Amino acid sequence: MSDTRRSLLITGCSSGIGYHCAHAMRARGWRVFASCRQQADCDRLTAEGFEAPRIDYADEASIAAGIDAVLQATGGRLDALFNNGAHACPGAVEDLPTGALREILQVNVLGWHELTRRVIPVMRAQGHGRIVQNSSVLGYTPYRWRGAYGTSKFAIEGLSRILQLELSDTPIKVVLIQPGPVASKIRVNSIPHFERWVDWRNSPRRAQYEGSLLQRLYQGGPKDRWELGPESVARVLVKAIESANPRPRYTVTVPAALMAWAVRLLPERTLLAILSRQ
Repeated sequence: MSDTRRSLLITGCSSGIGYHCAHAMRARGWRVFASCRQQADCDRLTAEGFEAPRIDYADEASIAAGIDAVLQATGGRLDALFNNGAHACPGAVEDLPTGALREILQVNVLGWHELTRRVIPVMRAQGHGRIVQNSSVLGYTPYRWRGAYGTSKFAIEGLSRILQLELSDTPIKVVLIQPGPVASKIRVNSIPHFERWVDWRNSPRRAQYEGSLLQRLYQGGPKDRWELGPESVARVLVKAIESANPRPRYTVTVPAALMAWAVRLLPERTLLAILSRQ
């Protein structure tokens, strides 16, 4: 007997936003394919009752195999894709080796693009589809120490907005979600990348690393005043994929909404002066 539930593929489901959204959308009756980069995480989600193909954005073969597995399970159909998996490599731009930037762009941008291009023909053929991109407030706001991650999110913003324009004559809708501070493991998960790539001890900004970034990175610090849980993104994801006419973008958290207005209304010098004090 065929499964008539609407199908949704979410990437980066091992923890945080992806994990919570997978559970939230399944509870709403969606057939959720909860993909992860590591097979061990896929196995854990399988034990929780999900179909969990392995998709590693850095591995084109795993992208192809993952989407093929989804389409085989659904009979060639996919109603929605939520590109979510990503990682960060904190550090000053001048201390960021090109290899580090190349690695993060492969995962956070090029891998998304590869998966999206494989999904679009499926959605064209079936006559409908939603592609949701989990961007960030850092996709339109520059922020100290976030050069690599911010660059990847600025790229996703540009790529997605052009895709919105180009697909406007099709039944496929592209939606950006732009979270601000949301509880996740991205800070902890960024530590191995920071330690691999950033030689902060020999940086001219060593004192700044010791006075701010290292404490935040290794000690965590107090919870952000405006930080929300991942359920805040899940609520917006529902709108993005279930609304008949979704907005092109949704901000999540007060800081994300305020900065969206600030970048539109404030003179650029004023905005940079404010951000330089953060």
